[in-house]
Amino acid sequence: MSAPARFRELLARSGIVPTMAVHDVFTGLIAEQTGIEAIFMGGFGTSASMLGLPDLNFLSVSEMADGIRRMTSRVEIPVIADGDTGHGDLHNVVHTVESFERAGASGILLEDQVMPKRCGHFAEKQVIPAEEFVDKIKTAVSTRKNPDFTIFARTDARQMNGFDDAIDRVNRCREVGADVAFIEAPQSVDELKEIPRRVNYPLFANMLTGGVTPILSVGDLGRLGYKLAVAPIESLLVTAKAMRDLCHEWKNSGRVDQLAGEAMSFSELKNLLGVDRYLDLDGKQ
Repeated sequence: MSAPARFRELLARSGIVPTMAVHDVFTGLIAEQTGIEAIFMGGFGTSASMLGLPDLNFLSVSEMADGIRRMTSRVEIPVIADGDTGHGDLHNVVHTVESFERAGASGILLEDQVMPKRCGHFAEKQVIPAEEFVDKIKTAVSTRKNPDFTIFARTDARQMNGFDDAIDRVNRCREVGADVAFIEAPQSVDELKEIPRRVNYPLFANMLTGGVTPILSVGDLGRLGYKLAVAPIESLLVTAKAMRDLCHEWKNSGRVDQLAGEAMSFSELKNLLGVDRYLDLDGKQ
């Protein structure tokens, strides 16, 4: 079964699906081997990992597609990729969808911010008119080759235009074929509760540590009616803290064996990367 078809099975399955956003192939591999069933390649983590830059529209379509290709060549679970604004007008939406699908993604998130976009939890975002956003989603739906390729309609209108406009936008996107609704940055538990009452198709919740949305557990989100939940940049946060501690320890004490002893062992790391599989090709152990 193809990865896009497996993702469709996850959407059809009862209960909420806990997913994880990863920032490179290594973290994607870890997520897969620990039992995560689908991963997201978000713009924040990919921009930080690939370019060392913030999520301010620095990543090109080709760079993101290359990242997807590397990810899907190594992991088998579905990969949903951040398409930002589609990188421009409707012509660019076509190019973005085609590029992501060819690279092996199982779906794409498309949003209604103006270019250049900002991270969804940054201040002073701007959004395009609802009609233009609906046209982008409609174009994405008509562009995909595989009907199992999933289209996420993400709106950032909550901050600028209000809660009701955000609800209206994702519902209008459903009418033109969007598969999953994503209202970014709801600002209270009451809003998180209200969204499933007013949006009648699969819902995606973004649980960003330090963002404007209250953090609920995956179980609580499922009971409210959400279908998918993601930890969007936490792989980057955890990795950054561990790497900074490692560098400080090496610089200050001149040894890191004690600190590294609390981490994954060298043997575990080799197993994670599949070292024996390749050594066995030469008859080595």
